Amino acid sequence: MPKSTWSLALVWDPLGFVFVQFRPDAEFCSCRLTEFVVIVSVFGCGLKVNRPLQLWAWNSTVRLIGFLMPISIFAVAAVGHWLVGLNWAAAILLGAILAPTDPVLASEVQVSDGDEKNELRFGLTSEGGLNDALAFPFVYFGLHWLEDKNWQSWFVKWAAIDLLWAIVAGVIMGVVVAKAVVRLDGYLQKFRPVDEMREDFVALSTILLTYSLTEIVNGYGFLAVFVAGLVVQHSYYREKQLSQLQFTDQIEKLLEIGTILVLGTLLQVGPILRFGGAGLLVAGLLLFVIRPVGAWVSTIGSHFPAPKRWLFGWFGVRGVGSLYYLFYAFGEGLQKTPEVSEQIAWITYLTIVASIILHGASATPLINWYERKFRTKNLGDPSSA
Repeated sequence: MPKSTWSLALVWDPLGFVFVQFRPDAEFCSCRLTEFVVIVSVFGCGLKVNRPLQLWAWNSTVRLIGFLMPISIFAVAAVGHWLVGLNWAAAILLGAILAPTDPVLASEVQVSDGDEKNELRFGLTSEGGLNDALAFPFVYFGLHWLEDKNWQSWFVKWAAIDLLWAIVAGVIMGVVVAKAVVRLDGYLQKFRPVDEMREDFVALSTILLTYSLTEIVNGYGFLAVFVAGLVVQHSYYREKQLSQLQFTDQIEKLLEIGTILVLGTLLQVGPILRFGGAGLLVAGLLLFVIRPVGAWVSTIGSHFPAPKRWLFGWFGVRGVGSLYYLFYAFGEGLQKTPEVSEQIAWITYLTIVASIILHGASATPLINWYERKFRTKNLGDPSSA
């Protein structure tokens, strides 16, 4: 997203008066909006990824999800507890809320189409598609801990349902529902020609059916929708893939502007002055220390060149995914602790604003520099890109 759009969306009234007023304890509409933005964007991430479903092909993804995401969550939690003064339950919740890298706002540094072989873009795309779902167990962990300090009463249930079952169900439902839609669509093509408008509805039906049916069985809908995007990408010929990808990209661009405008309506000078120190501390450490160092540690032994490892660390854009997790936490009872909830909310808002400004200004020049520097390698050996 162009940095000018990001900046315009973040203008607020210095007196705190806004045209649309949202409060952290009444976030139903904004929660639904951010939820829809995320499911469309993670489906688009799945459509963009053109890699065989083998472990070696997903090396960067495994490192970014399996190592970097937990490092980020627990490092932010440590900052929240020791430097901000949150209790451990709230600190873990804050770390989980700030864990997702944004698949919407980071679109400029992601894979542009299914034939993209750039390893940096692939890693950031697949990370953005997966960590919006895989941070959910840590959100539930923090919420359970806030509600009940006695781990023995809920830990086993959390591990069995929120950690294991929800992930497995998400993967299975993503495959099953997407394959069913693809098969039905193939059958209907025998009776009517393919057109772009119909492909738009096929993409939308795949997204909504996959998400809703997965949520019914208590799986992670975000994960299922990403998997559905992968299934669709591997099931259709290229023209149909591109048609659906163009549709999801258009929806993303419209929705991201609306979501950032919503964020702009949340910003008021009073709370910013009150929580600005804590917010800037967490944002600064996350963006300049935790994410870059965590990415460097996570890619040890990967044989990635140093510039790529640092760019993996820098392009950890925070945005819509974190807003959704925050609004979801309010809906699940975070507002019962007003002081903690307000502090978490404003730290989250300020971190997203800082990320939007910094990454919006740096994304284009950095990605252009990277691609110029490694263009020869990309042409000769895609794995080295």
